[in-house]
Amino acid sequence: MKNITVIGSGTMGNGIAHLFAQQGFSVALVDLYAEHLNKAMATINKNMDRQVNKGILSESQKMDALQRIQTHTDLATGVKHADLVVEAATENLEIKLELFRQLDQLAPASAILASNTSSISITQIAAVTQRPTHVIGMHFMNPVPVMKLVEVIRGYATSGQITAQIMQLSLQLDKVPVEVQDYPGFVANRILMPMINEAIYTLYEGVAGVSEIDTVMKLGMSHPMGPLQLADFIGLDVCLSILRVLYEGFGNPKYAPCPLLITMVTAGYKGVKSGEGFYCYPAGTKDFAVSPRFSK
Repeated sequence: MKNITVIGSGTMGNGIAHLFAQQGFSVALVDLYAEHLNKAMATINKNMDRQVNKGILSESQKMDALQRIQTHTDLATGVKHADLVVEAATENLEIKLELFRQLDQLAPASAILASNTSSISITQIAAVTQRPTHVIGMHFMNPVPVMKLVEVIRGYATSGQITAQIMQLSLQLDKVPVEVQDYPGFVANRILMPMINEAIYTLYEGVAGVSEIDTVMKLGMSHPMGPLQLADFIGLDVCLSILRVLYEGFGNPKYAPCPLLITMVTAGYKGVKSGEGFYCYPAGTKDFAVSPRFSK
């Protein structure tokens, strides 16, 4: 595997492109909009500068890695030479299904099609292609260049050979791959999202405030980040989407999203990406404070 195509240039997409380029792969980064690609390349450049300052990369290694990334707004051109396509589009079932239909037609017949989905069924995605044995999940964690885990999700039809290839590739990326089966939420989000949802319910029911809930989990459970701050970091809209997948997939009321979460997303308060969620995140700074909406 030499040529990697990444679909989507948002937080996860640009992180995945950064990772593969840093490890010596040729990367085609594809997005519908040139301005999104320009923003992604600026983010990758800034994040690589941080690695240079920490001694992780040399300046020449950074420049070599950046030159290995080519950007495209045309999907057919972007996947023309792909050995592996990693889809990192928005967490929306219909968008992903349509994208995989197109990828199946446009990518080389030998190419592996992977999704970075955090909850959507790989089996369902694979079923809209003519190559279900070559469809697999690669769920990277955010921030991609830093976090070591890759959940490798094997769909019902994914071949053992393809699974072994992706496990080995993840090791080449200096990640720790964990193979999991294709059930709603896989492992990471099946466990994480109910905890985040319960933290939101704890706030919603007035048991404790935002900082109090996060402090309990950080100091009492040794979590590096409290669940409400983590939800902001993930994106409250993403959390809601995953919880809905869990609720629909299992039919168990324990996965029902908290009404407060639904209201916040509906109103546009999505966490870091929108500037406010459970905390406020002033633009251009690293400071944050509990949102006035939840201040006592």
